[in-house]
Amino acid sequence: MTTEHASTMNETITKTTDTLRRLKARDDARPGFPGEHWLVLGAGLLAWRATSRHRSAIVRGVGTLVATALVGRAASGRDGLAKVLRLLPIGRGIR
Repeated sequence: MTTEHASTMNETITKTTDTLRRLKARDDARPGFPGEHWLVLGAGLLAWRATSRHRSAIVRGVGTLVATALVGRAASGRDGLAKVLRLLPIGRGIR
């Protein structure tokens, strides 16, 4: 890998990370609404259903990744697993 290629990859990763942070901040700032978890669960199941029989392994893999993330989000809520782990003895130090 050349230095130029590595530099381009680092820039791409940095931009992607910044974009994800901005999206998370925007999501955290907005109020939730009743039934949001059900909609996210439905979106996850739809993503899985839409991609599960695709002939491309890449599409199936990305679909599984997206579906898993959405179903996990629906199950754990907006605070993620941190909210659930706080209730367990191993998660008492999580704020």
